[in-house]
Amino acid sequence: MQVIVNGETCETQAVFVADLILERGATPAHVAVVLNEVVLTAAAHATTRLRHGDSVELLIFAGGGECGNE
Repeated sequence: MQVIVNGETCETQAVFVADLILERGATPAHVAVVLNEVVLTAAAHATTRLRHGDSVELLIFAGGGECGNE
C-alpha cells in the first residue's frame, strides 16, 4: 500500500503504525507520530491501522550534545 511518510510517498507492508516505525528503522520509544494531522499516543501505535493514502509524520527524538558547560 502507499502512504505518505514525512512528505514522501512510499510503499509499505506495514499494517499498524508500530509496524511502520520499525520498518523505517526507528526506535519506537523515540518516535512521536502524527497520522492525518492527529497526534497519536504511544499506546495507539500498536493498534492504529494504516490505510492507503494516509499521511504520516514520524518525529524522531535524538539526544546528545553538550550542555554548554565548559
